[in-house]
Amino acid sequence: MPATRGLRNAPARRSSEGMHRHDRPALPSEPFAQPPNALCIGSMPEPLPSPDINEYGAEREGLRQRLDRRLFLQLLVVEAVGNRAARDLRQSLAAGLEQRGATAVIYEDLNHPAGLGLLALGEDPGKLADLTRPLFAQHAGALRLRPEFTMLGRTYATGFETDLEHWLLHRPRETVFDERWPWAIWYPLRRSGTFERLSAPERGEVLREHGRIGRAYGDADLAHDIRLACHGLDANDNEFIIGLVGRELHALSRIVEVMRHTRQTAEFVAHMGPFFVGRVVWRSPGR
Repeated sequence: MPATRGLRNAPARRSSEGMHRHDRPALPSEPFAQPPNALCIGSMPEPLPSPDINEYGAEREGLRQRLDRRLFLQLLVVEAVGNRAARDLRQSLAAGLEQRGATAVIYEDLNHPAGLGLLALGEDPGKLADLTRPLFAQHAGALRLRPEFTMLGRTYATGFETDLEHWLLHRPRETVFDERWPWAIWYPLRRSGTFERLSAPERGEVLREHGRIGRAYGDADLAHDIRLACHGLDANDNEFIIGLVGRELHALSRIVEVMRHTRQTAEFVAHMGPFFVGRVVWRSPGR
């Protein structure tokens, strides 16, 4: 579906009028039986909301962009065990990924001499499992998963993207596969509920402060971000995953430090981490 296609008319809904006891049999505890498509607030039935799982961007050619596609990214972190050296494991994993035509990156874990990070990308999350499960089974005696570093997220839109399809599907690929940027820091985070209770203008100002710093580092080619939503996808109830990539590791560390002084991080981030720090040793854009 093109990103610029207009919104379709919502399907007609059934009447939200309630059904009294004499209309059908009711359980003894039912003071007022409701049709299955209604919510009851007090004694008044109210229609259910219409679910919308689309992502929306800015208007283009007079129509708001809409797209029901997104990219899933999963980071799995492992350590080599037994007599298998990390370098041998890396080469074996890379060969298996390439044979399967995977869109993936392998990192050396800077904080673990025998550690590796496998980042896989795809629109179909099922294919990520189809890719990694047989590969891990093949190397069952050579590696151990470190589940505390597992991250799974999906691309999302803020509503202001001028090219929605590029933002959701192409920009993350271009960022992780850019040969100029070998360093990466990946981490999850969760904001406090207090943030959601701010007024819309105040939330916007908090996010703009954060965004201005990110754009400044990106324009200077110091740090480039990948922002993912992970609501319901994270074992620890995190809400977002951030990937920072760039030429030099110290610049990625500095932007994390600078962001700590923003209102969003200082007041409204309830939890961050753990942090995975990696250097790219293999990339494949897939086929």
